[in-house]
Amino acid sequence: MLIKKYPNRRLYNTSSRAYVNLNDLAALIRQGEEIQVVDAKTGEDITRVVLTQIIVEDAKDAPTGLPLELLRQLIMASDRAGQEFIMWYLKSAFDAYEKVQDAVQNRLKDVRSAALSPLHLVKSLLTSSAGPKAEDELEQLRRRVAELEQRQPRPRARGKTAPSKAVKKALRSPG
Repeated sequence: MLIKKYPNRRLYNTSSRAYVNLNDLAALIRQGEEIQVVDAKTGEDITRVVLTQIIVEDAKDAPTGLPLELLRQLIMASDRAGQEFIMWYLKSAFDAYEKVQDAVQNRLKDVRSAALSPLHLVKSLLTSSAGPKAEDELEQLRRRVAELEQRQPRPRARGKTAPSKAVKKALRSPG
């Protein structure tokens, strides 16, 4: 993303065609955007200067920021070799930090997945994925029980016996 810096210190985002400030640039960078800042008049790349300004502005608002000893070492490393070493060291430290952050995020995803898997198992058992098959089996069992009940003779009540034909005939005829 190309940003042009004008002599009046205004920053112009050529992608969005709007003026932006340092906070806007910081937000873009935090979102992962790659920016390049050039002097609108000379075309000189001044990205490092603008990024340094963003760091300085952030340090004003928060007591954190770069450690004082590191800032002193940056100033003291006036020779090119010293500056290159410090920059290499900082880049290595940030790369290591990013790797650790990625590893932590991946482990958190694994933990979330493991914690939710029993819940997903129970949910899948209770949802419609097993529902129609279980309902069909239940209906088949109900029909089979009804068939078996129709085939079986009805049980007689205890202590009572059905009268035989001879007893019935005798009860109907007098004497």
